[in-house]
Amino acid sequence: MKKNFVLDTNVLLHDPGALNAFDDNNVIIPIYVIEEIDTFKKDLSELGRNARQLSRMLDELRGHGRLVDGVPVNGSGGGILRVVFSKTELPREYALDKHSADNRILASALEVQKNEPDKSLVFISKDINLRIRAAAMGLKVADYTTERTELSELYSGIFQITASTDEIQALYSSGEAPLPGIEENAYSSNSFGIVSEDGGQGSALVRLHPEDGIMHLLKGKGPTAWGIRPRNKEQRFAFELLLDDSVRLVTLVGQAGTGKTLLALAAGMDRVVEDQAYQRLLVSRPVFPLGRDIGFLPGDVEEKLRPWMQPVYDNLELLLGLTHGEGSKGRSADELFDLDLVNIEPLTYIRGRSIPRQFILVDEAQNLTPHEVKTIITRVGEDTKIVLTGDAYQIDNPYVDSTNNGLVHAVNRFRGEPLAGHVTLSKGERSQLAERAATLL
Repeated sequence: MKKNFVLDTNVLLHDPGALNAFDDNNVIIPIYVIEEIDTFKKDLSELGRNARQLSRMLDELRGHGRLVDGVPVNGSGGGILRVVFSKTELPREYALDKHSADNRILASALEVQKNEPDKSLVFISKDINLRIRAAAMGLKVADYTTERTELSELYSGIFQITASTDEIQALYSSGEAPLPGIEENAYSSNSFGIVSEDGGQGSALVRLHPEDGIMHLLKGKGPTAWGIRPRNKEQRFAFELLLDDSVRLVTLVGQAGTGKTLLALAAGMDRVVEDQAYQRLLVSRPVFPLGRDIGFLPGDVEEKLRPWMQPVYDNLELLLGLTHGEGSKGRSADELFDLDLVNIEPLTYIRGRSIPRQFILVDEAQNLTPHEVKTIITRVGEDTKIVLTGDAYQIDNPYVDSTNNGLVHAVNRFRGEPLAGHVTLSKGERSQLAERAATLL
């Protein structure tokens, strides 16, 4: 039996495609939702873009009939979209201000439930408090969870593989071995494995090639980039992806202090300055404050960006300090900027650009929405490599959370793609205190 899904404003501002996300059920939009969305149409942010897109979608559907009577939703397999008005108001015991938009939306949902008792009604909202109130009024409620992925289930890019002593010895001898379980399609392109002896002490680090059905041994202590050498297995895997030009998109997820930004910057500096494989290193990060904002900052774009980009400058100074006096690497940060080898830019003006032959690092990518990540990645031009780093537990953007942000979205969508690779880093290397704080606090 078809259900009635009543959508709150925040659902459609989060994802205008929610109109098509409920299969052959009825999608109901209170008129007050459209009124609220209209207030966002001139906004230059992601919310404004979504508001304008939704308005265009509704106007197109309006050409197929009267929205108040219901029109078929394209691609939904028989679903009907309907705009409703509320002819009643919430009782006084349900609301302090019965004329607020939220209360009128709830009144519309209650009226639909009363008028169509034969259909199950679910009120969909991303507002936790509004869901609590709706449930208290007797409505079934749910969050909009189409893009959600629990972090405990997030693809790590690393597999545990069990092998016999003879198989591990053969792997060390020849440098490669057949990949077990390949017929099950259990592995992804550009992933890695920790091969352990069943019940023994032997182990090996390998890079998996499921398309060929083999795994290659990673020999030695790993590559060095700009004076930085990996300190653990996960950093070793990350460097393999960062220094491999055939992998055009690299995503690194990990808690504070695991070395995500430092590794990416070291690899970028090495490939740009030393190897000259790319024209420049382009670094950016979303502008979101931690806690209360301090207001407008004086100066030009570079001066305004400096406080937001200070973590990047700190890492650059560390890298330059590690390599100071070693020939061409003994350069100052200012010299690298003056030579246009390193650029730090805001993401604000990236729309419409095409960026060829550059090594791009987008730090703190967990604060981006899925649409913003799509916009950034689609700017990548010929021979450009892009790296997204972030910690899904440290989110400052109020419109995304740890399960539906752009970084997690990119990890899930690009899993198994030959052009992309991902590693989750878990071991902190900043300091013993920083690692304990990330774990305990």
